[in-house]
Amino acid sequence: MARFILRRVLQSAVVLLGVTLVVFLLLQLVPGDPVRVSLGTRFDPQTYAALRARAGLDQPLPVQYVSYLGHALTGDLGVSFRSGQPVTTIVLERLPATLSLAVTAVVFALLVAFPLGVLSAVRNGSVVDHAARVFSQFGVSVPDFWMGIMGILLFAGVLGWLPPSGYVALTEDPGAWASHVALPAVTIGLVTASILTRFIRSSVLEALAEDYVRTADAKGLRARVVILRHVLRNALIPVVTVVAVQLASLLGGVIVIEVLFAWPGVGRLTYDAVQARDYPVLQGAVLLVAALFLLVNLLVDILYARLDPRITVR
Repeated sequence: MARFILRRVLQSAVVLLGVTLVVFLLLQLVPGDPVRVSLGTRFDPQTYAALRARAGLDQPLPVQYVSYLGHALTGDLGVSFRSGQPVTTIVLERLPATLSLAVTAVVFALLVAFPLGVLSAVRNGSVVDHAARVFSQFGVSVPDFWMGIMGILLFAGVLGWLPPSGYVALTEDPGAWASHVALPAVTIGLVTASILTRFIRSSVLEALAEDYVRTADAKGLRARVVILRHVLRNALIPVVTVVAVQLASLLGGVIVIEVLFAWPGVGRLTYDAVQARDYPVLQGAVLLVAALFLLVNLLVDILYARLDPRITVR
């Protein structure tokens, strides 16, 4: 296991290196001068030249990339053109907001999708099955920003139960945090739940058709025992992959939802960085998203071996 983890960490480092190179090259194609944008009306040639020199933008591109990579290895992702703060500090300050939103949304999605997907598979062709498939199709087809707007109009505008936007840290006031996270988490969670419901249903249906289920039924085991002890354990493996991908995507920041609900997460940070041509912040946010994806994939591979003893990590 230790050798497997070490090899995956080395592979992840190579992937992150490739991510930094691709993002760096793509940013060179974006129109606009970030230093000119950050100066605004305070522009003058001397200040402009000084800021370009301080940011290293007067150097050739290979020198800029090597310099950025060398600083990134020490945890220094540069300084924001707009605020002048270290990028590492800015990104890490935004991460808790995105983390709390992503985890809440995934938990809500699992609470909806898991029982609905299992019931849909066990009662294949029934009213419950048709309702689950309609819900799944609805969630995949309807844009999340539309559901978010409808949620704001209903629960904040008409009923007045929840605040329409904003953020309160969980550590500051758990009650206020819960009221603020409810609308964006449910909006994201409904979309995620619709995707998970389809995969859970398909996975359980596939497991129900296996020979070991027929053998368990032939032994006279109760249906509940067969489902819980035999079907779900084998059906969980592909579902874990989908849940991990969804969680990693949410940890990267849901830009539309974070902008809609004024949620100060990584997605909103990325959006603001693009608007302001703040390239160091944009590079730092993308690097964080890539690192989170790789971390989640590593954890999923380890979890596979725990769920199914037949799977070995080498």
